[in-house]
Amino acid sequence: SVTNSPQNIIKTKEHSRQTVVLPSAGIDTSEPDAVVIGLAPDHFNYQSLNKAFRMILDGAPLIAIHKARYYKRKDGLALGPGPFVTGLEYATDCKATVVGKPEKTFFTQPLTQQSCNPYFTPYFLQDARDDVGGAQNAGMLGILVKTGKYREGDERKIEPPPYLTCNSFPDAVEHILLSGSKALS
Repeated sequence: SVTNSPQNIIKTKEHSRQTVVLPSAGIDTSEPDAVVIGLAPDHFNYQSLNKAFRMILDGAPLIAIHKARYYKRKDGLALGPGPFVTGLEYATDCKATVVGKPEKTFFTQPLTQQSCNPYFTPYFLQDARDDVGGAQNAGMLGILVKTGKYREGDERKIEPPPYLTCNSFPDAVEHILLSGSKALS
């Protein structure tokens, strides 16, 4: 189990109830004492964000599942939870506890549990900042794949740049298989 999950953070900080922007999460929100934000596009509205704002001002912690700027839907790119979390941080002068990407523990904890060395672990997805940048910050080999939400020039948005940029997931896998241990050294 992931110890950095929202549930564990809430238990550790002795918050028994939280308001979640996504009511279908099945959590009692009748008397919330923590604000947990994930991806809930239909619930990012003024009323729910203002409720979260007021709770944070009253001392409730802000916990973010992740801070992705945007994601890809069938109809195109759409705002992720990151802009809303950042807006609440700005409005309340607080810092959210982020439990997912791009936080280092999101990447290192599963590797530690499996006794894997991050240096020899490639990680590839389509988000330069949250996926590749987060993985590289954790000591992994970040491989950017030009699919999904990738946009031209994304590889130049992080420092250091991705270890490798590929046109597709199969291309990334093929590179690793053909290069053998050279790809991971």
